[in-house]
Amino acid sequence: MRRRTCGYRDEMAGAVRIGTSGWAYKSWRGDFYPKGLRQRDELAHLAGLMSSVEINGSFYSLQRASSYRSWVEQTPEDFVFAVKGSRYVTHLLQLREPAQALANFFASGVLELRHKLGPVLWQLPARTRFDPDRLAAFFDLLPRTTKAVAELAADHDERVKDPALDPYDDRPVRHVVEVRHDSFRDPAFPALLRDHGIGLVVSDGAGEWVVLDDVTSDVVYVRLHGPEVLYHGGYDDALLDAWADRVRHWSGDAVGADVYVYFDNDADRRAPHDALALMERLR
Repeated sequence: MRRRTCGYRDEMAGAVRIGTSGWAYKSWRGDFYPKGLRQRDELAHLAGLMSSVEINGSFYSLQRASSYRSWVEQTPEDFVFAVKGSRYVTHLLQLREPAQALANFFASGVLELRHKLGPVLWQLPARTRFDPDRLAAFFDLLPRTTKAVAELAADHDERVKDPALDPYDDRPVRHVVEVRHDSFRDPAFPALLRDHGIGLVVSDGAGEWVVLDDVTSDVVYVRLHGPEVLYHGGYDDALLDAWADRVRHWSGDAVGADVYVYFDNDADRRAPHDALALMERLR
């Protein structure tokens, strides 16, 4: 299988990676995944066509270190995983006193991704309003290197059964935040992100929540949840052309950011096909 990649450093200042939010979807079987493909081979199939994927199981529960190691083994050397931060931190604690939960999250196996670790995504619930003090305190806790991740993860508790604490090397760890409440339209919000070096997620949510596109770090992270109905429907040619233009702008010399785009319109099986269609426009 010839792998389609999005490596643009010859033409653009930043790297571009395109993929999907997750990969284990029953409805994709017999469609994006060929009929008869074993479920354990689905990630390898996707990784043969795309350059990245968003791990979303980590949002719902602590994953096992062995799972992270397996995902690394199933993907090419230049593949990158974005990791979705725990909803226990964002939705249950709502960023209040999250140090222990952060330690457990990072101890669960994130470091096992090694050089394939991409941005860490923190998705805030739609009810969460802009609270600069709470956000600043949270951002101050986030580890910015793999060694800092290991140091924080060492404080895990008994809920992590097989902690992974080896940083392997010392490389940067970048964080992005996705917001959904209109109060984040405050210009103080992107200023706060810039002060802390946190990327802002450009979140296309079918008009259900605020869409912001300020560039606040060296990462532009895009989540495409559906053009008209959340998680449903596909992006037509005109919309894909428009997104391709935006990716070129963000990754070009004028901005020079690394751009990550993940399609989350999985309900109608469109996400992987739209990802490939956007990649084709950017080749």
